[in-house]
Amino acid sequence: MFTTVLLIEKPLSATDVDFLIGRHEDDLSFIALMHARGSDKLLRAIDDVALGGLMEAVEVSDEAGDDQPHRQQARDLEDSLRRLRAAGAEAVGQLIEGNPLDQLRAVVEEIAPDEVIVLTEPHAIEEFFHRDWASRARHKVGVPVLKLYAHSDEQKTDENS
Repeated sequence: MFTTVLLIEKPLSATDVDFLIGRHEDDLSFIALMHARGSDKLLRAIDDVALGGLMEAVEVSDEAGDDQPHRQQARDLEDSLRRLRAAGAEAVGQLIEGNPLDQLRAVVEEIAPDEVIVLTEPHAIEEFFHRDWASRARHKVGVPVLKLYAHSDEQKTDENS
């Protein structure tokens, strides 16, 4: 059994699950750690501006003090686990609060996975300064760490044009 710890900040899309399942031919087991990045509103707004999303930056600044409810995060995590299981993998997970890297290290020490995958949206400023989760995790855990960008289930096509 090939075991992967996933550090995610949003639900897995169908594309994410297909990619994760297709990476290995072994039986797969996933431990998903979901951490909402709600507390990093300033960095999210800067990332949105840096990546050309001025409207998204304005929306983030309008959310002041309005963190995503814990219940919605639990549903998002369960949806991700359900998608992994439907694709044939074993999957468990937990919501995490506080420092995600400390909790990631504790899980890695406890279960000794084969790899860690950090699956997030782009965070331009953090990545530029190597302060993103994946860069920092490489110094905290003793297994390979892969950084992937999360996909969205929203289809953006111009087929009707």
